[in-house]
Amino acid sequence: MMRIAGMAGNRGRNLLNIADRAPNGVEFSVVLTDNESAPVLTEAAERGIPTEVVERSGEDESRDSHEERILARLAGYDIDLVCLDGYMRVLTNTFLDSAPLTLNVHPSLLPSFKGMDAWGDALAAGVTVTGCTVHVVTEEVDGGPIVTQEPVPVYEDDTAADLKDRVLYDGEFVAYPRAVRAVAEGRVTVDDGTVHIDGDESGAFPARWIETGDRTASLRYGENPHQDAALYADTTCTEASVVHADQLNEGAKALSYNNYNDADGALNLIKEFEEPAAAVIKHTNPAGCATAETLADAYEDALATDPQSAFGGIVALNRECDATTAERIIDSFKEIVVATGYTDAALDVLRSKENLRVLDVGDAYDQTETLVEKPLVGGRLVQERDRQQLTRDALEFVTEREPTDEQIETMLFAWSVTKHVKSNAIVFAAETETVGIGMGQVSRVDAVRLAGLKADEHADGKSAAGAVMASDAFFPFPDGIETAAEHGIEAVIQPGGSVNDEDVIAAADELGMAMAFTGQRCFKHE
Repeated sequence: MMRIAGMAGNRGRNLLNIADRAPNGVEFSVVLTDNESAPVLTEAAERGIPTEVVERSGEDESRDSHEERILARLAGYDIDLVCLDGYMRVLTNTFLDSAPLTLNVHPSLLPSFKGMDAWGDALAAGVTVTGCTVHVVTEEVDGGPIVTQEPVPVYEDDTAADLKDRVLYDGEFVAYPRAVRAVAEGRVTVDDGTVHIDGDESGAFPARWIETGDRTASLRYGENPHQDAALYADTTCTEASVVHADQLNEGAKALSYNNYNDADGALNLIKEFEEPAAAVIKHTNPAGCATAETLADAYEDALATDPQSAFGGIVALNRECDATTAERIIDSFKEIVVATGYTDAALDVLRSKENLRVLDVGDAYDQTETLVEKPLVGGRLVQERDRQQLTRDALEFVTEREPTDEQIETMLFAWSVTKHVKSNAIVFAAETETVGIGMGQVSRVDAVRLAGLKADEHADGKSAAGAVMASDAFFPFPDGIETAAEHGIEAVIQPGGSVNDEDVIAAADELGMAMAFTGQRCFKHE
């Protein structure tokens, strides 16, 4: 366990933050100050941390003498690291040569804005980003080797007090514990005036994740009316997106938080397909999806999967929208249309619906964004985007009956749709159109039942008889296969990998089904 001596001149909030967070289990052996009235003394004592006061004994005492008395006081403690926080005396080599590694935090991105008023200097300079720096202490004030930094935005209406608080809470409270953790883990070396940190690499998942965005819209509200919300844009993104889409019907109401979320889901789904494709989305789940020779037919087939659920949904098209497709879209209530472009005739049709929002995302359909993140309380998850493209060669046929070429084509289509259905996810499909979709169930067999209900009761002119079923994860028991057979399913695509695979395959054989394993799953949990 690494033990720290903290040295502060006033409140010592960074030291207290480190003590509370204890990165890598560090503990404070002592907090020392040269000011007997420093609030940090009370706060440290309340945490059970020993305290020391070593004031300067008159103006005639030299710095060397004062530092020697500090060293003598610290000698009674087990110390591996010294952390300064607002310690307002410049330390000399008398202290630094005898003490362990000593760190300090400065409220700017050094070497910019050295000195006592880094916040005011940043505002005077008109910078839009400042931050803090944790550095090794040397005799050169604010000039020691940098251990880590944390950027913090500067806003037009900031005062020095505003910026000081933001740098402390969003910068120093992040960077200082990070630096202490790295030292405690033995990853920090100081060599010839330069700090090296093992593991501070870049790559797909860098050691530090910095995400920035520009606010482009204040939304009416968030997911619910009592929640405030805003839209932030990544201005470096070149992939087709609803965030950067042009809204082509002036006067229509602006997109809401839920509109953006659903439209993004719809757009991501149709990016899966090379053929003319259409999807209708509600609450980020597809109500239906299809590909066809024409865009209008693809939309009609997607809508027919579940016209009831598609009411008020988001339509996404992976081709330029023509007038025929537009006429079919306005036959029922839809919130938004997302497409790569629109003919003039199509726009005339769509604009006849006053509140139908029309988004042009352009044709940059290559999936260039490689990572996705999910905020958590206290952090975020970051993962590779699911850009897998399943091919026929990747399938393992595991039943006595092999699927036909037509069924294999449907399997691949259904799998592409399943990637965009909330888990547990089941998709019934015929040819290249969905027939029934079961999403978001905590039981896989219930997802099968829901897909069957949708196919039997909600689909318009469709049936699950002879259809293919896709599952985003393996079937743990044969009941899902047996339930699918009751609805007429004749072929199944699923990852496989259950301890009960043999029983599941046996059930498929008994029911005369064809089954293919993908060897990979496609969970979607949000």
